[in-house]
Amino acid sequence: MEAYLQRYPLQPGTELTPPPTKVNIVSWAPHESGCLLACASSDGNVSVLEFKDNSSEHKIFPAHPMGVNAVSWAPAISAGSLVSSGVPSSAVRRLVTGGSDNQVKIWSYKYGVSPAIRSSNLSDVRMLIDMSPCSPDLRSYNLETVLSGHTDWVRDVAWAPTVLQKSYIASASQDKTVRIWTSDPSQPGVWNSKPLTNFDAVLWRVSWSLSGNVLAVSGGDNKVSLWKENLKGDWDLVKTIEE
Repeated sequence: MEAYLQRYPLQPGTELTPPPTKVNIVSWAPHESGCLLACASSDGNVSVLEFKDNSSEHKIFPAHPMGVNAVSWAPAISAGSLVSSGVPSSAVRRLVTGGSDNQVKIWSYKYGVSPAIRSSNLSDVRMLIDMSPCSPDLRSYNLETVLSGHTDWVRDVAWAPTVLQKSYIASASQDKTVRIWTSDPSQPGVWNSKPLTNFDAVLWRVSWSLSGNVLAVSGGDNKVSLWKENLKGDWDLVKTIEE
């Protein structure tokens, strides 16, 4: 899965045209990562525009063959870095995508190093063969992890902005569930999920509070529900907002 690189001169008022397909959503990266804009498209690709030194680079990589519905950037600092005894490692660009193949995927951008690939679905192995360290373009977004569990289209994903003990990703699906995926720095690449299932309609959006400890969920029932993790690691409904 190679990424393709294009360069554009960037002048005030310049319009950058993504691939000729429907763009479902766009997401800006944290400012510490640079001026990066990710675009999720119906053709199955993710486009990442990087603006730097009065120009831009445009990388495109295939993410979900049936279409990409959502994209969200990880915090620029890895979870656990601020509470570890050592010096935080340099920022690594990571993002999460959700697609019409019912899957959530995590991608990382590294220079010259391909990350270990883990998958919770053995049927994805064929898709991961090309992700070897011998790839001709190592300056690309490489598939890091495939998270399976949803049974219908993934409509939204959101990476929590917290950089404390664990990483959190929320995914909303047409299967009327939200899954909250967590990863501990002591077990990199291992993600566990807890489903939130007491919804009566298709779910469209998930959004974290700025502190990363409260999750808002919206769906086809015209309601917004707020969720918070308790001391046991379970998620409690704390409020429902109706029109």
